[in-house]
Amino acid sequence: MARSTNTQFAVAVHVLTYLAASAAAGRVAPVGSEELAGSTAVNPVHVRKVLGPLRAGGLVRSRPGARGGWELAADPAAVTLAQVWKLLQGDDPVLGIHGPNPACAVGGSIQGVLTDLDRRVADAIVARLDAISLKDVLTDAGFDADDYAALTSMAGMP
Repeated sequence: MARSTNTQFAVAVHVLTYLAASAAAGRVAPVGSEELAGSTAVNPVHVRKVLGPLRAGGLVRSRPGARGGWELAADPAAVTLAQVWKLLQGDDPVLGIHGPNPACAVGGSIQGVLTDLDRRVADAIVARLDAISLKDVLTDAGFDADDYAALTSMAGMP
């Protein structure tokens, strides 16, 4: 089965869920990029690249310095996955539209059809994701504050 090579949305949902779980478990210290990278199994640079648009959108905030890191800046019940999608995807095509040969009988007319199809698919994605909050993700993941607190203390995390 083919896999998408763009993991930004999945990493963003993972990181936001981690930050929400941390806050719900009573953690007051920000979460470092290294810790988030350890949970997501991606490079800390990729984590920061994903968090940049989320910070610009007001979903997270960062604290600089040795004891710095990331915190959730919004109520998990108020954050929808559509917000996350739009911050990361923007108006970029979701179907990977190519640039056909305009001199070809099919290539000259297919671009408009593909662009319209892409917009309809993107609208459907946003509509579905708009019904799912970050709090829903925590619930679906079976989050329990006591379990999370035990896990972070066992790992030697603040």
